[in-house]
Amino acid sequence: MTDTRILIVDDDANISELLKIHFESEGYSVKTAGDGIEGIALFKSFEPDLVLLDIMLPKKDGWQVCREIHEISSKPIIMVTAKGEVFDKVLGLELGADDFVVKPFDMKELSARVKAVLRRSKLNARDADEEVLKFENLEISLQKYELKINGKAVDTPPKELELLYFLASNYNRAFSRNQLLDKVWGFDYLGDSRTVDVHVKRLRDKLKDVSDKWQLKTVWGVGYKFEVFN
Repeated sequence: MTDTRILIVDDDANISELLKIHFESEGYSVKTAGDGIEGIALFKSFEPDLVLLDIMLPKKDGWQVCREIHEISSKPIIMVTAKGEVFDKVLGLELGADDFVVKPFDMKELSARVKAVLRRSKLNARDADEEVLKFENLEISLQKYELKINGKAVDTPPKELELLYFLASNYNRAFSRNQLLDKVWGFDYLGDSRTVDVHVKRLRDKLKDVSDKWQLKTVWGVGYKFEVFN
């Protein structure tokens, strides 16, 4: 048995029950919620390690639930939904979802994705315990999920912080958008890679004129890098 907890938020009771039975058989502790408000309340009381979240929910939709969870936690979220358009995938990623599974899905594939996301989450937590990245007027902590600029904490969504942490921990090395999607979002994303551009733009707005010792730089024809000047 594992002490890993999964929260399922889906208004289809049959799907919720099937997922609950499946993941309990794999040793997880599972709770279900049938609407967005109940999902947020259960997230706070149950403190799950991962959320399987539908988009089309009563009372509060999955987008709003995702936003509210990430205001208080960096726990991973997998969107499980019948909405499979590229726009929906991009929006989910921009809101901080860690993966996106379209209904109808194969249970074995979903189980593998859950394990992969949980594994990455644990690796991130382990890495966060090891180091706080520090540059002039800038500190990045994954342990606290905190970005400090000029000594002051700046509100930063989890995926923005993870992207900056990854680039800064590999400073002066350029990464393509697809590499960043794989390293930060953690899966092969099939579709528009503009979500990386959106996150970089938001980070640049926060980091503007903070220091002349480093820069979040576009490498034309390649992607992005965190450049540190000698």
